[in-house]
Amino acid sequence: MAVMETGAGEVKEIGHVARLRQRLAGLRNGLLDLIYPPGCAACNAPLAGAQGLCSQCFADLRQISAPLCPVLGIPFETDLGPETRSAEALADPPPFARARAAVAYSAVAGRLVSRLKYGDRPELARFCARLMAAAGAEFWPSDPIIVPVPLHASRLRFRRYNQSMLLALELGRMTGCRVDPHLIRRHRKTRQQVGLSGDGRLRNVQGAFSVHPRVLERLAGRPVVLVDDVYTTGATVKAAIRVLKRAGTAEVNVITFARVVIGEDLPI
Repeated sequence: MAVMETGAGEVKEIGHVARLRQRLAGLRNGLLDLIYPPGCAACNAPLAGAQGLCSQCFADLRQISAPLCPVLGIPFETDLGPETRSAEALADPPPFARARAAVAYSAVAGRLVSRLKYGDRPELARFCARLMAAAGAEFWPSDPIIVPVPLHASRLRFRRYNQSMLLALELGRMTGCRVDPHLIRRHRKTRQQVGLSGDGRLRNVQGAFSVHPRVLERLAGRPVVLVDDVYTTGATVKAAIRVLKRAGTAEVNVITFARVVIGEDLPI
């Protein structure tokens, strides 16, 4: 995995800083393991090793696999054929080619995302990315550029790291694809999407993103895989992808750890 160069020709050290932060977190956790046994990342039950989840919580993760909508990646109850699209994809065709998610959003998935995002548990990115790499297996043979959904600078300073960046770096390490954290910039600060309606989410992120002025040069004809933690209504990834498409990007796909499945009573 390589982090792409900036326009000035100097390689940004974001990937190295993020990996150093993860190593330090791993060292800290290793020392704590000598005193306290590691616990499940979702329920805190003691674990024999550092596998992340206990067997019960792992079983409660609903991993998404075929049959599914070939565009939105929504799981189908029965196999309707490889080209059958979901009602959502037909009613509102997205600006991306395909979206895939590792798991359906659930209580366990929500706790993992929350602890990765807000709980100072960056090491969970590796566990999540391992499932994401498998869910997006069809993306990697085309050697895409992996791009994390960016945070606004003020929110990044507050959180200290971008969970989407950590997931992108782990995916880059696992797949060998290049990571470009500078292809998209969030230039306008937005409020958090949690609690907003679908229309509210769209309005919130409208005009929030811009692309690198040399976006096509940086891509060199490769497709993009946009990385985020959760796909809820898709408002955030769609807003980011629209600026990429307006700039001339040919193909963009989306990979997330979790996605909300319509009909399951788990609003976020």
